[in-house]
Amino acid sequence: MKKYNPTTPGRRGMLIVEYKKALTTSKPHKKLTKGFKRSKGRNNQGRITTRHKGGGNKRRYRMIDFLYNKHDIPARIETIEYDPNRSSFISLVVYADGERRYVIVPKGVKVGDTFIVSEDAPLEPGNRLPIAKIPVGTFVYNIELKQNGGAKLVRSAGSYAQVTAQTYKTTNIKLPSGEVRKVSNKVWASVGEVSNSDHKLVKGGKAGRSRWLGIRPTVRGSAMNPVDHPHGGGEGRQGIGLRRGPKTRHGKQAYGVKTRRKKKYSNHAIVKRRKTKR
Repeated sequence: MKKYNPTTPGRRGMLIVEYKKALTTSKPHKKLTKGFKRSKGRNNQGRITTRHKGGGNKRRYRMIDFLYNKHDIPARIETIEYDPNRSSFISLVVYADGERRYVIVPKGVKVGDTFIVSEDAPLEPGNRLPIAKIPVGTFVYNIELKQNGGAKLVRSAGSYAQVTAQTYKTTNIKLPSGEVRKVSNKVWASVGEVSNSDHKLVKGGKAGRSRWLGIRPTVRGSAMNPVDHPHGGGEGRQGIGLRRGPKTRHGKQAYGVKTRRKKKYSNHAIVKRRKTKR
């Protein structure tokens, strides 16, 4: 991490990842990028469905390989790059047959290292194999939910899941949220943990840095009028009153309330629910 001297109010307390030490190039591979339009919190009718999104710097989309469908062909890491669309680092890899793809970088891997997607792959960071062949206690990432469906779970910076049990048809994994979940033992997962674990320590230092990322300001409900928020109104600073708990702007309960549907199709796969705040 890099800490700046307090030369300006925005620099005071600013803490960022030292990209010069972690990354090896600043320009992406042009053939694996494309332009795209971010939703900025709007739906297909242009209405705001997610607040506090909008603006931000223009981005190029990097086409990441989450399928990993090149089996038994070793790949070598050529670069480690920054991706503006995700928190983890990505790397350009070249397979033995000459094809290049972008993948998420695991922690502890450097340029020149190799990995392989194979049913008989050794248990080394970056290698990918069926989760049934991964022993209990191993850290994994890029986990599929369905066979050949592509990596869906554990893809953000510094995250990892842990294999906790193996049964005849399923594997239990403990996710970063604390939830223990069953997945089919036919799905594939990568060994290791995702790179850029210092991402959670970043301090922007100023409001403008959030605006560059497309994050708009959040106004406290207690600072609003009663017509705008259930917490609004009152002379001076007020609490939430005699309500049962904190509310959202739309009057629904917030903070620690379970939001999962009671009849969700995957409820049978949850062995232990994640912990919620109170």
